[in-house]
Amino acid sequence: MKKFRIYIFIAFSFVSISSVFAQPNKQLELEEKRQTLLQEIKQINSLLFKTQGRKKSILTDVEDLNHRINAREDLIKVTNQQANLLTREINQNGNKISNLKKELAALKKDYAAMINKSYKSKSQQSRLMFLLSAENFLQAYKRVQYMKQYARHRKEQGESIKEKTALLEILNKDLAEQKKKKQVLIDENKLAKQRLTEEKLNQQSLVSSLKKEEGKFSAQIRDKQKEADAIDRQIEALIKAAIAASNKAAAGTTSTATVKSSSETFALTAEAKALAASFTNNKGKLPWPVEKGVVIKQYGKQQHPQLPNVTTFNSGVEIVTESNARARAVFNGEVMEIQQLKGANKAVYIQHGSYITVYNNLVNINVKKGDKVTTKQEIGTIFTNPTTGKTILKFLIYQNTNRMNPSDWVYKM
Repeated sequence: MKKFRIYIFIAFSFVSISSVFAQPNKQLELEEKRQTLLQEIKQINSLLFKTQGRKKSILTDVEDLNHRINAREDLIKVTNQQANLLTREINQNGNKISNLKKELAALKKDYAAMINKSYKSKSQQSRLMFLLSAENFLQAYKRVQYMKQYARHRKEQGESIKEKTALLEILNKDLAEQKKKKQVLIDENKLAKQRLTEEKLNQQSLVSSLKKEEGKFSAQIRDKQKEADAIDRQIEALIKAAIAASNKAAAGTTSTATVKSSSETFALTAEAKALAASFTNNKGKLPWPVEKGVVIKQYGKQQHPQLPNVTTFNSGVEIVTESNARARAVFNGEVMEIQQLKGANKAVYIQHGSYITVYNNLVNINVKKGDKVTTKQEIGTIFTNPTTGKTILKFLIYQNTNRMNPSDWVYKM
């Protein structure tokens, strides 16, 4: 039974300690998210809305506004979570202060009674008389011990009052800081909500114009999708051809059937296998292929938010970045190919064992086929559209001939 009580005490202590550390950690996590969103909104404003004077279609304006509205809504949500968490912390702190005040009042009352008793005791008889009145030596010894214990207890009570007073001051200071932080978050949220309301009104106006010519804009989106699909076919054909050529060179001579099967998967050397394994181990940790940017089109199939009958597919991610920005390798590897795409700019393919990263929409390439590249090495300048003023990199990842979602591989994409 005694052991059972000890286990219960340990478990309760663990839960209490966990709850003490959980909230600060959660608050730090939320603050990190909030700062990330603030930075994202700043980049959206810089990269998508700096070109407002340019000739842009209503469709592009709506898409740009969607990115900012989504980021703003996420910011409001995270800020609300922070404010709610702070409210709980303030309430908990308030309860701690209330309990501590009661403890302090009881302690002071007890201490005052002890001092009063001690004073009366001194006024009635001296310590010497208290000792001399003992019936024997053993009793006198016990009385000496009692006086020492009594004096030590008084000192301990005095120290305890001092410590609890200091703790109370700290709690009061923390509470005041928490209230200030909460007010700052509330004020920021009010401003964010005002801006969100303005942006949604602007969006509604643009969407109304969009709906009037829904057929025209739907056709534009479908035409762009056809162009993107044609480019994807070029990229995938090149990858298959490169795999087949690499495997044929490695094997010497092969039959037609073998070439066909080997066009799907690289036959890797021990060194290439190690590189592929290292690439795999870095899933979710790869650096961005640009130093600064915002993802404007995610990987995969997506329904248009304003045109419900229109769906698109993106084989990679599209990142808007600064004018004259340079694309950079996300991992060590070798330049497999530099391709001039029909109806587009150049694409650089970098092989990492069985993985290939593709950097599309480049000009002024400063690497060549066969070059060894390192992580974050610049490989070329990203093209800036003279009409829209936007600088967009399309980034793709393949494992052999299989498409991967770049957001699964790149850190916080």
